[in-house]
Amino acid sequence: MISVLLFASLSISRFQGEPRPSDEAPSVRVMSFNMRYGTAQDGEDSWPKRRDFLVDTIRYVDPDLLGTQETLADQRDFLAAKLTDHEAWGVGRDDGAREGEMAALFYRKSRFEMVEGGNFWLSPTPETVGSKGWDAALPRIASWVVLKDRRSPDSGEILFLNTHFDHRGRTARREAASLIRSKLGELGRGRRLVVTGDFNAGESDPPHAALFSDLDGRRSPVVDVYRVAHPDRSPDEGTFNGFKPNSVRGARIDWIGASRDWEVVDAAIDRTVREGRTPSDHFAVTATLRPRVEPSRP
Repeated sequence: MISVLLFASLSISRFQGEPRPSDEAPSVRVMSFNMRYGTAQDGEDSWPKRRDFLVDTIRYVDPDLLGTQETLADQRDFLAAKLTDHEAWGVGRDDGAREGEMAALFYRKSRFEMVEGGNFWLSPTPETVGSKGWDAALPRIASWVVLKDRRSPDSGEILFLNTHFDHRGRTARREAASLIRSKLGELGRGRRLVVTGDFNAGESDPPHAALFSDLDGRRSPVVDVYRVAHPDRSPDEGTFNGFKPNSVRGARIDWIGASRDWEVVDAAIDRTVREGRTPSDHFAVTATLRPRVEPSRP
């Protein structure tokens, strides 16, 4: 039996003149999940022993858009075989094919039509396969797709981007956030934006500001949806658990970002536990978004 604890969710307030939520447009359920790479020697928490539990956790949330991190090719293929309603996209960070961890993403194929997709590396040369940036310990990658929503064809295309920042390089994390912000402006022009990832940084760290704060008087293209839904910070927002179910303190290093033309219906940290175990060494984060429409003009 799976027990799930979700933090209470709050809807974003709307100000006069801003786009308003569309009551008719269907919501989009988003999930970001660091899966823990499958070859890690984790004993009772090793991948073969928890992979079905992880799939059950994803199915319970039932996301329309799923971003995964630390995903090896075999893990991506396993999820793709189990999540038959979803299409997978992503490549290995080492060779642009199957070698190395992926930032593999999944989208509900009955709902979304893929227009285009791509990958880039978190480095000064993002188009160079396998490139390692700044003081990063390892190559890091971002994968993205542009989607049309068949259930809401008038709400415009969606750019869905998923990534995983370096665990050691402080400069690399800050520069990667700036690169992601720039790519959102480039790839996401005229599109709704959804960003998922393990950013290996907390809300008080420079990468969060680089991605979400105003810069030279210009607003970021995305907001931190968890903080929109939960304006008051809490000490129990940690998302890395090390396979310890009660480890809820610490930094919230897994984020979902969205452009302001979404209403944030809710956002949560998924605390799924079964028989004293967690499906990964991170808690997944989730959000429900609804397209906004432009206010009518007098």
